[in-house]
Amino acid sequence: MSTPTLGLIHTSATLVPVFQQLCNEYLPGVQVFNIVDDSLIKNVIKCGELRPDNARRVVNYVGSAEAAGADYIMVTCSSIGAAVEASAALTKVPVLRVDQPMADQAVQTGKRIGVIATLPTTLGPTSDLVRRRATAAGKDIELVSVLCEGAFDALMSGDAATHDAMVAGALKDLVTKVDVVLLAQASMARVVDTLAPADKQVPILASPGIAVQHLAKELLQA
Repeated sequence: MSTPTLGLIHTSATLVPVFQQLCNEYLPGVQVFNIVDDSLIKNVIKCGELRPDNARRVVNYVGSAEAAGADYIMVTCSSIGAAVEASAALTKVPVLRVDQPMADQAVQTGKRIGVIATLPTTLGPTSDLVRRRATAAGKDIELVSVLCEGAFDALMSGDAATHDAMVAGALKDLVTKVDVVLLAQASMARVVDTLAPADKQVPILASPGIAVQHLAKELLQA
């Protein structure tokens, strides 16, 4: 059996080492290459939504990854998820949006599902995905969506402490109301490690690790 190749498409260079570490751990022997363009997410934030011209660029990057020899492609940004799903129909190899395995796990975990984000452009797509995956699984859910307004701006201005404090506060409140929490952005995952055990009384899911473990089953199955 030939060595499988995974193509990762990112909207932030900071995610390259995050996913490289996970791939080293869960995908031994799999060849991995990265395509990075942070103008994609910057355009989504500027416009307040994923516009058709930006979606077309996402589809083109997925096509480029296929042309580069990828046997499987994953896009690591939740805000452009709709374009990722559209690209799958135009590609001969499997294409995965990073938050789908996380959404599927949440749907199987409990009825009351919390989604938390620091950007409305991410909160909307992730919440929509959870609803659709629940419908596909035949599950009846209650969704609680929380936006940490101002946290992303604080992070972008270099004030990580304020960002982390805002996210931690929102998480502590949300876990008392739901059966499971989804982090809509990978950038929030580090905040979970700072919480006391009492503040993690329900599962808090982050997409990177769950997605790569899902890929391990797809790429390394016998």
